[in-house]
Amino acid sequence: MPSISVIISFYNRIDYLRLVFASLERQTYDNFEVIIADDGSEEAVKKEVGKLRHPVPFRTQYIWQEDLGFRKNKILNRAITAAKSPYLIFIDGDCILHKEFIREHYDHQEQKVCLTGRRVNLSHKISSRITPQQVRNSYMDTHFRQFFLNSICGKTRYAEKGLYISNPLIRRLINKKNRTLLGSNFSLHKSDLLDINGFDERYELPSIGEDTDLEYRLNLNGVKTHSLNNIAIQYHLYHPLQPRLQENLELFYNVQASGCSYTPFGINQIHCKRKKTHAEKNNYYLDGFYRNFIQLSIPNKQQIKASSAVGS
Repeated sequence: MPSISVIISFYNRIDYLRLVFASLERQTYDNFEVIIADDGSEEAVKKEVGKLRHPVPFRTQYIWQEDLGFRKNKILNRAITAAKSPYLIFIDGDCILHKEFIREHYDHQEQKVCLTGRRVNLSHKISSRITPQQVRNSYMDTHFRQFFLNSICGKTRYAEKGLYISNPLIRRLINKKNRTLLGSNFSLHKSDLLDINGFDERYELPSIGEDTDLEYRLNLNGVKTHSLNNIAIQYHLYHPLQPRLQENLELFYNVQASGCSYTPFGINQIHCKRKKTHAEKNNYYLDGFYRNFIQLSIPNKQQIKASSAVGS
């Protein structure tokens, strides 16, 4: 049995998935399975995914659902159920992994702890030029200087997050302050997710549902978030930024008001009794500024998926 299940959220961008798979091939820790959680890619892409799975040195599962809009949380819940490992890592299908990525998540795992790393946001120019063979040949590890310069003169962002630090003292100093959960780069025990019934499937637009909501409910259930900044590193391939939509913000506000860590709209969709907690009074994640002043138009769900082409 694999000791880790790596769950990849995916939608249509097979060119990006090839780069992700190339980075998985060179991981220093190799006892893992990969689950591709596909939120409705077209038939031609499904065939390409099938071709991609066979020559790789790790075990794979492929889970697909019909394209009925942005339903990332639903397909992630199916992947959680299918996972053979007691420990899960969640990544997106547009994130190339540092060669030590899986090992660092595995080595730092703790009970009642959710680990979250960070990522370099690559520019469109750099993203369009990277090939799977370059990834296999350590391109991402050896071109930090190029990424850093592009962050100054170009459009790469957070290049400093790509600096892998091995010194234990520096690691502790950098990660003394915990950071919020990043939906494309986090890991935890499967049991901790099942305890809160997984992802809330009512979120059918990008952002909040796959990270902020999940972290909030995990924290309510006693799971802490620990940072792996400059330790568990990703390189995020370019796609247009997605807005933080009012519909999701209002839904999250309702989750906070309920004070319930266990969502009735998750893996097992059953009634959830209301639990009053101190967190019910805490509107840290969604204060009056967001509720009263953020006015965003909500685009069609199909348009949202097409704009990112990665389903996240």
